[in-house]
Amino acid sequence: MKKRIVIALGGNALGSNLSEQMKAVKTTSKAIVDLIEEGHEVVVAHGNGPQVGMINLAFEAAVRSEVIKDNIPMSVCVAMSQGYIGYDLQNALREEMLNRGLNVPVSSIISQVVVDKNDPAFKNPTKPIGSFYSKKEAEEMIQKGYILKEDAGRGYRRVVASPKPVDIVEKETIKALLNSGQLVIAVGGGGIPVIKDGNHLKGANAVVDKDFASSKLAQLIDADFLVILTAVEKVAINFGKENEMWLDELTIDEAKKYIEQGHFAPGSMLPKIEAAIEFVNSGSNRKALITLLEKAKCGIEGKTGTIIK
Repeated sequence: MKKRIVIALGGNALGSNLSEQMKAVKTTSKAIVDLIEEGHEVVVAHGNGPQVGMINLAFEAAVRSEVIKDNIPMSVCVAMSQGYIGYDLQNALREEMLNRGLNVPVSSIISQVVVDKNDPAFKNPTKPIGSFYSKKEAEEMIQKGYILKEDAGRGYRRVVASPKPVDIVEKETIKALLNSGQLVIAVGGGGIPVIKDGNHLKGANAVVDKDFASSKLAQLIDADFLVILTAVEKVAINFGKENEMWLDELTIDEAKKYIEQGHFAPGSMLPKIEAAIEFVNSGSNRKALITLLEKAKCGIEGKTGTIIK
């Protein structure tokens, strides 16, 4: 049966630099076009960790050398990463589809994700970005309004908040493109974080987790499936231990129990499980799948991966 699917690509699907990305998107596109070939409607979301870090570092270097006066806001760095990742990804997808005789238009949408200015994350920024600074350099940055924290004795790094997504500004555009039979790339890097001020959207000094943004998008466009692609074929409890157990299925209650027991690492599997729970809880007959990129098609067919339902 035809399904509406949101695919959240992990960092391993994009590489960590420009040359790696050019190669990675070709492999990634094959797995995504497998689903298009089956007749599914697909929206592709993706991370941007290495890419937005590279952009931020470039501007930091420009500020240090006084080529430019002020650093570029994080919201603008995310927008830039959406543009150049989308450029590579949509071209690779288009080429793969044409090679298979499929004439499906593909486009990248510069996506803004609304966050709550009162989100507790803004009071305790924890997401490290950019390069390391000495204590003296950090003090100078702090005087300019940046927040820096010491990072495991290696120096000081700028930190930003990671608030939860509330809404996606371009959701109607994404739905219209889907309804017209197009393949859409959206909420890249978790989306550009913005705060509503009347009719004005103000960029926030933050990054949004791409799994939570993908879950929110899947809810808003009434998707059937949220597919979160990562570096393992299935979710495990007691990961890396002698009693490690790989899971084919998870109910919401089971997932919550395993979270309470501390089975999922905060910076790794935990946000994926929590994002899956949010999506599955948001409507009837909604399922989430966590698996490897190359196993996405088999996972949707119920042959592998971990299904959350």
